[in-house]
Amino acid sequence: MRHEADADLTAEVAAETQGGTQTGRQGGTPAEVDVVVVGSGFGGSVAAHQLAEGGLSVLVLERGRPYPPGSFPRTPAGTARNFWDPSEGLHGLFDIWSFRGLEGVVSSGLGGGSLIYANVLLRKDEKWFVHESPLPGGGYENWPIGRGDLDPHYERVERMLGATPYPYEDTPKTVALREAAVRLRLDLSRPPLAVSFASPPDAPPVPGTPLPEPAYGNIHGLPRETCRLTGECDVGCNYGAKNTLDHTYLSAARHLGAEIRTRCEVRGFAPRPGGGYEVRYVVHDPAREGHRTATDRLPLHTVRCRRLVLAAGSFGTTFLLLRNRAALPGLGSALGTRFSGNGDLLGLVLDAAGGAAGTGPRHLDGSRGPVITSAIRVGDELDGDGSTGRGHYVEDAGYPAFVAWLAESAQLPGSARRAVGFGLDRLRSRLGHGPRSNISGRLAQLLGPGAFSDSALPLLGMGRDVPDGRMSLRRGYLDVDWTTLTSRGYFERVRRTMGDVAEALGGVFHDNPLWWTRRVITVHPLGGAPMGRHPGEGVCDAYGEVFGHPGLYVLDGAVLPGPVGANPSLTIAAFADRACRRILETHVRRPATATAAGTPAAAAASAPAAAGGERPTSLSFTEEMKGHLALGVADPEEGQALGRTRDQRMMFRLTITADDVDRFVADPRHRAGAVGHVECDLLGGRLPVEAGWFNLFTRDGDPTRRRMLYRLHLRDPGGNPLTLVGRKEVHDDPGFDVWSDTSTLYVRVLSGHVAEGGDAGATVLGAGVLVILKADFVKQLTTFRASGPHPARALEGFGRLFLGELWGVYGAHLASAGESA
Repeated sequence: MRHEADADLTAEVAAETQGGTQTGRQGGTPAEVDVVVVGSGFGGSVAAHQLAEGGLSVLVLERGRPYPPGSFPRTPAGTARNFWDPSEGLHGLFDIWSFRGLEGVVSSGLGGGSLIYANVLLRKDEKWFVHESPLPGGGYENWPIGRGDLDPHYERVERMLGATPYPYEDTPKTVALREAAVRLRLDLSRPPLAVSFASPPDAPPVPGTPLPEPAYGNIHGLPRETCRLTGECDVGCNYGAKNTLDHTYLSAARHLGAEIRTRCEVRGFAPRPGGGYEVRYVVHDPAREGHRTATDRLPLHTVRCRRLVLAAGSFGTTFLLLRNRAALPGLGSALGTRFSGNGDLLGLVLDAAGGAAGTGPRHLDGSRGPVITSAIRVGDELDGDGSTGRGHYVEDAGYPAFVAWLAESAQLPGSARRAVGFGLDRLRSRLGHGPRSNISGRLAQLLGPGAFSDSALPLLGMGRDVPDGRMSLRRGYLDVDWTTLTSRGYFERVRRTMGDVAEALGGVFHDNPLWWTRRVITVHPLGGAPMGRHPGEGVCDAYGEVFGHPGLYVLDGAVLPGPVGANPSLTIAAFADRACRRILETHVRRPATATAAGTPAAAAASAPAAAGGERPTSLSFTEEMKGHLALGVADPEEGQALGRTRDQRMMFRLTITADDVDRFVADPRHRAGAVGHVECDLLGGRLPVEAGWFNLFTRDGDPTRRRMLYRLHLRDPGGNPLTLVGRKEVHDDPGFDVWSDTSTLYVRVLSGHVAEGGDAGATVLGAGVLVILKADFVKQLTTFRASGPHPARALEGFGRLFLGELWGVYGAHLASAGESA
C-alpha cells in the first residue's frame, strides 16, 4: 500500500536528489547547521527533538525510508523485498547481520529500531550499574553513570512515549505467564509499553479507536488508531498504535524546525579546521529499488556542522567510527570493545496443557495482544537479596497470526493425513452419490484443530551477559568476535527459567535451533564505542562526547559499556536526553561560516608526449607488498612492531607503469605512475589509489645510497583524503642486504592529499613496514609487460638501469668480496 505522504516525499527526491527525501524545512541541503544527527532511532530522535527545542538548527540523516501506517508489507512478495541491502536493490526495513558467534537483527527506516521493537520501556535496575566488574579476558565493565543520573530523563522519555502497562486482563498468554510466575514464586510485572490502548489515555481500552493528533502534528499526515491486539509489533504496526519515534519525537522535532532527510546514508566525516565537522553521505534513489546498484560509486554529498551526533545503532555507529578512524587521530583502543547482545535468548514453550476442562492443550493464542505484555524478573547477585548469578528477564513474545498459519502448515504428517482423509471422503461421496451436500464440518477437519500453534508461546530472555565482544573491520566489513562461551553460566540460567515456565504451563521447553550450535540472535546489540572515565577505558565520556574530539557525540546503544539487562531502548533514550541537556548548557552561538568543504585531490601527472611521430614504448609490472601498521605513531619500525602485536595488517597491490621507457630511463627521478589499491582495516578496508607515483631510484648526494619512493593518494570509505608515502632504502650496509633493501618499504600515512615536498607540514596518522614475500616476488617477475614498437629494447633498458643502479650501490662491496675470495 503506497500512501500520499510517502509519494509526496518521493516526488521531492525526483525533483532534488541532492539531499534525499526530506521533510521539515524545505530547500536544498544547508551549507552549515548547528547539529547533524546520523540515524533516527532512540538516541537520534531524542537528540533531534531536544536540540531543536533548544533553538539549534538540526539536520537528521536517515538511510531508510519513512513507513506511514499501512505501509508495512504483509504479502509474501512484499516481505521478500522488505530487507536492507541497497547493493541488491533492497531498500526495506530489516537489516540482518551474521557473525561468527551470533546473528543480529536491526532496522532501517525513519524511526529506527522503534519500528520493529516490542514497545517495552523498562528502566535499568539500579544495582546493575556495575563498577569495575572484571571480565574473563581482562579489563572490566564499568558504568560511569548511575540510576540517579538517568531517573529524571527516564521520566521525560516515558511521558513523551506514552508509557502505559498492558490493560487487558483476559489475554490468554498474559494469564498463563502470570499463573506460571505465581507457581514458581517469581517476580512478574506488566512493564510500561509505548502503545496507545485507549483514546483518551485514561478511558477504557477499545481496539481500533481513532487517536487524536497531538499539538506537534504527525510527520506522515495519516490517521492512527488504538491497538488492535494483532501481535504485529515486530513487523511494523499498520494502525499507528505504537508510539514509535516517527509519531512522537521526530514529528515534534520537525514541528520545531528540524529538517529530516530519509534515504541519506552517511559514509564518512572528518573534523574541520577551526572546529566542527564535515559529513559525507550518499542518497539512495527510490527509482533504483529492485535494481542492483554499485553503492560504493554513488556520489558523495557534504554538509557541515558544529556538532555531530552519531546515532546509527551499535553496528552502524561503530562501523562508521572504524571506517573513518584515520580522520580521528587519537581515538583510543577502546573502540570496538564491550560488545554485548544484552543477553538476548529466544526459547519456545510447546504443547502447553491444562485447558479450561483441565485436560488437553492449553489455549495460549500467542498472536493475541501486543508482542510483549508481561515480564518475569530473576534476581542478580548484585541485588543483595540472596540471589546468585547474573540477573535476567523472561518475557512473553507474541507473533502475528500469519506465523501461526506457517507453523500449522509445517506440521506435515497431520496435514497430509487430513488431506488424504478429506479427499477419500469426497471421492466416496461422489461415487456413492451421497445426499449430504454441506461439507463445512469436513473442511474444518481438513484445516485441523490448530493445537500446535495455539498451545505454543515463544519466550524472550535478556539480561546481564558478559560484554567481552570486540567489533572490528575484516577486509572492510564489520566483524564481531563474540561467543556464548564466557556467558555460558548466564545463558544456562535463562534456559532453566524458561524450562520452569514451560513445565508450569504443562508444556515442554525447546531451544531455538540456533542454540544447537551455541549461537544466539540478538535484537539488542550494544557497545562498540563505550563510555568511560578516560580514553583508556572508553571512547566517550559520561555524556557521550568522544574523547579528544569536541563536538562529536555517540548517543545510541554503542555508547553503553555493558548490557542494560532489561530492554535497552528506554535507557538509550534517557542517556541521549541527558547528553542533550549538557550540549544545550554548553552551546555558544556563533555565525555560520561558509568556507568551502573538501580538499581537491591532486591529479596524477601525465607522461610527456613522445618526441617525433612514433608511439613510445611503455613498460609495466605489478607489485604486491604486505605488512603491519599502527595509528598514532610516526616511526615505521615502531608502527610495525605495534601493528604486529595487534594483528593490524596492511597490504597493497600496485601496477607500476612507465608510459615512455626511454624518458623514464633518461629522467634522473625515474618517475612512473602507480594504480591499484591499498587494503587496511584500520583505514576502512580497501582503498583505491586515486593518483599514484613511483620513483625507481633517486639520489640524495650519497653515492652509496638510492631510494625507491612511493606516493599514493587515497580516500577512506568516508571520503577523507589520505596519502601513503613510502621509501625503500637501498644502501650498502655490512653484509649482503640487497634483498632486504629492495623488498622492505617504510610507510607513513598522512592526512590529506599531500603533494611532493609537503610531507614535513602534514599530519602523520600512522606508520608501518611492508615487505615483498618471496612467493609474491616470483609472481611479480611474471608480470613485466612492454607495449609499443620496441618492447625488447624497453625491457633491456629497464633491466640495465635497475642492475646498473644496484651495482652503483653494492658493486664495490661485491668486488671486494670477490677479490678476498
